[in-house]
Amino acid sequence: MQALSSEQLDYLVALRYALHQSPEVSGEEVQTAERIAAELTKLGADRLWRGLGGHGVAAEFAGREKGPTVLLRCELDGLPIREISDLPYKSTIPGKGHLCGHDGHMVSLLGVATRLATRPQKGRVILLFQPAEETGAGAQAVIDDPRWPEIRPDFAFAYHNVPGRPMGEVGLREGPGNCASRGMQILLEGKSSHAAAPEDGVSPGPAMAALMNCLPELSFGTIGDEAFSLATLTHANLGEPTFGIAPADGELRVTLRSMTNERMDALMQEALHIVEKHAEGLSVDILWHDVFRAVVNDVEAIGIARTAAGALGQRCHEMPTPMRWSEDFGRFGDDGAKVALLYLGAGEDIPQLHNPDYDFPDALVPVAVDLFSQVVQDMLGSET
Repeated sequence: MQALSSEQLDYLVALRYALHQSPEVSGEEVQTAERIAAELTKLGADRLWRGLGGHGVAAEFAGREKGPTVLLRCELDGLPIREISDLPYKSTIPGKGHLCGHDGHMVSLLGVATRLATRPQKGRVILLFQPAEETGAGAQAVIDDPRWPEIRPDFAFAYHNVPGRPMGEVGLREGPGNCASRGMQILLEGKSSHAAAPEDGVSPGPAMAALMNCLPELSFGTIGDEAFSLATLTHANLGEPTFGIAPADGELRVTLRSMTNERMDALMQEALHIVEKHAEGLSVDILWHDVFRAVVNDVEAIGIARTAAGALGQRCHEMPTPMRWSEDFGRFGDDGAKVALLYLGAGEDIPQLHNPDYDFPDALVPVAVDLFSQVVQDMLGSET
């Protein structure tokens, strides 16, 4: 496939700036999806799917011969975080920002689409611009879309930029690559009373105090251990901000994290047992949010990416442990695809993901475009 020209790269960077200025959070990616669909139409996609799993967009670039379906995936959504920067293209939407790099991921896939003007020799490439990754809901919503069987891939590749690692380094890990996680919302209801007679009510206060001490004790081991677990308190609220009422209601939020899905199943049961033990006499409701399955990278798919990076002379890093943060890309592996989530170094001196001053490095765009394009060419060939 023909390499991108400097003019094409400049266009992609300018497009990233435009996307960066108008971030849309999970479930609201209407204008972002429209812009992406328009770009894919201009680039001559053979087929386009809109509104996948919400606002997702997918494009097909088909070869002339039968062969495997290779999906490349990126994310549409920004974050509900206020951006703090002096960038001329900083977010214009109060309280929202592309502070995870999904703007850069999107233009990377559009760069691959540009190079797919030279179609693969066999099979087909699907470029998926997925909604709602940040909440963990988007990948499963795409899979649940009734049109998904028309798209379902044999292999699926994606990447995430990683601040703190050398620019352009390709991180590879077979097996568990990103942790499973889920938010546990614990709602406790007792009975209010006058603050002068707390014995006439049922306060959730003692239960909350016990749970705030006991739930973090579920944390065990270090990342890389099969039994690794992490329970992080993220929110607590008891009663109303008054002095005359002994409280009736309380709420705790805890994020559970593990390296494997099997460990997560056990961790959930352990957390539920602790709540049952300490919330006796109270009405209890448990709600689960932001459910992420572990990303389990396929050995063959990682090998394909390793070979592609080697052909390009890109530096590879064989990661000894998974990432502690979560990614919903693992759902495509659960659906039967051979998946590989790659971890591209974004530079050692840039702010971390989700920081208010983070910005995706433009120099990573051609690295990602070249890597994904090489994967496609190695797997499907190209028309001459």
